[in-house]
Amino acid sequence: MVDGFLANWNKAATTSFGLFWMAFWAFGLGYLISSMIQVFVTRQRMKQSMGHTAASSVGLGTFFGFISSSCSFAALATTRSLFAKGAGLVPSLAFLLASTNLVIELGIVIAVFLGWQFVLGEYVGGILLILLMWLVVKMTVPSKLVTQARENAREAGEVDTDNEIPDWKELIRSIAGWRRVASNYVMEWHMVWKDVTIGFTVAGIIATFVPRSFFEALFIGSGQTEPVFWEVLLQSLVGPLAAFFTFIGSMGNIPLAAVLYDNGVSFAGVMAFIFSDLVVLPVLRIQAQYYGWRMALYILGVFLVILVVAALLLHYGFAALDMLPEPGSSKSVTDREFFALDYTAAINLVFVLVSAVFLFWRWKSMGFPAGGHNLGDRILFVLACAGSVWIALGLALPFLGMT
Repeated sequence: MVDGFLANWNKAATTSFGLFWMAFWAFGLGYLISSMIQVFVTRQRMKQSMGHTAASSVGLGTFFGFISSSCSFAALATTRSLFAKGAGLVPSLAFLLASTNLVIELGIVIAVFLGWQFVLGEYVGGILLILLMWLVVKMTVPSKLVTQARENAREAGEVDTDNEIPDWKELIRSIAGWRRVASNYVMEWHMVWKDVTIGFTVAGIIATFVPRSFFEALFIGSGQTEPVFWEVLLQSLVGPLAAFFTFIGSMGNIPLAAVLYDNGVSFAGVMAFIFSDLVVLPVLRIQAQYYGWRMALYILGVFLVILVVAALLLHYGFAALDMLPEPGSSKSVTDREFFALDYTAAINLVFVLVSAVFLFWRWKSMGFPAGGHNLGDRILFVLACAGSVWIALGLALPFLGMT
């Protein structure tokens, strides 16, 4: 019994680290592109262009979200700042949805683990989420709730970080510009490393220890070639409900989504889970701190409705176009070849070098980023450290003669 557990522990740790190794170049490339866009593309019009719920304002909110960080918690802080400074509720929420669903790095990581249908679903679904949110908010939000939420957001504190920057052509040729890129790159990793570590650790554990029968019981109809509508609907509801109690952000839940897909969960169920990064418990708590509990619960309700509807529309839209991937058709995440000497290893080594250089540059110029001090950050830090120890010990078991 003990030998079986140790063997599974090693398998889970290998799967976790292997999945991360497969995706490391995708994270690095995505964060490099994101950092370059944030440094070289000016956002001076952001505050003055998002004050009304018009198509242009919503479009700009979506664009600014697209060029921003994919970290859910960073996106929450920026959204609060925009809303407090006068941006409309719909453009502000459009920014929030775009910054966690339409960013480049997320699509790259999804492509590594889930395939092109899910990448297309992520970007088309991101647009659907924004349009559905616009419709639902326009039909339901009380004006008094928006006024009170804006007052609460202003009381939550303002930090103006939108300093004027030089022309991008000058900046891209300067050492200062690339120093800022290096700093942003390090900060991107700093904001997500806890979520990513927890996400990959949990993915390896679930893929190894949790039997397929559990997923079939939790996601009714999973594993079937053509589940009926009510089964697809239930899976779309279970995805966000399961995600609600996690601490994992948008980048960290992709390996978990791959495990769900591997166990036969429908396209709609997997997409609903991926879209659920803004309905998790820590996000609700932060929204309540920014806007008050009434607005936080209102936003939660809106996001839950639109993500389920978007997942269903994607599922049946892709089915009508014969683009729906077959659940469980890919190789099991625990059976993949993680550490082959191929192009993935070569590209990973390039980004290991890039990351090391950028980290050294950031340390020499500004020091290491400070850690978070609120309760949520501390819990995430402890869980991420525990996950790291679990993986390290699991990988070491064969060398200790224990498997």
